[in-house]
Amino acid sequence: MNAPQLTRVAYERLQEELAYLTGPANEAITAQIAAARALGDLSENGDYHAAREEKGKMQGRIQQIQALLENAVVISPGDGPADRATVGSLVDLRFEGDEDTERYLIGTIEERHEDYDVVSPSSPLGVAMIGARPGDVVRYEAPAGPVEVTVVDVVTAEDRH
Repeated sequence: MNAPQLTRVAYERLQEELAYLTGPANEAITAQIAAARALGDLSENGDYHAAREEKGKMQGRIQQIQALLENAVVISPGDGPADRATVGSLVDLRFEGDEDTERYLIGTIEERHEDYDVVSPSSPLGVAMIGARPGDVVRYEAPAGPVEVTVVDVVTAEDRH
């Protein structure tokens, strides 16, 4: 299995999330469980069961982040050619037959951002974009058949902050 690649920004955001989940969020959910437990009969105590379920979800996310941070490789897209798409790059694409462009970030779901979609570098579109330059036409196989897109622009992670 390949190590997940994260930009410095995503790596630091995950460290902050982990600190929050293991610190203040854990203290709050533990207090919530204790308060619900104090209400008595646990078999029909909805608050208690909801808090325990939330703690379980939180523990799952903590384990997920810990494993990701332990195995992650922090990448710096600015180290390579600035005009080539790589993990951490924002890539503006124009799909065949479309006038508008769409912006994608090549990276893991942990790189998510509200302004653009994230494409895994191992997905068909991600594989097609890696190494592409503005003006390149790349092709990939989608479930509905072959798709052709034009790379309009490539922006490195450092340029987007």
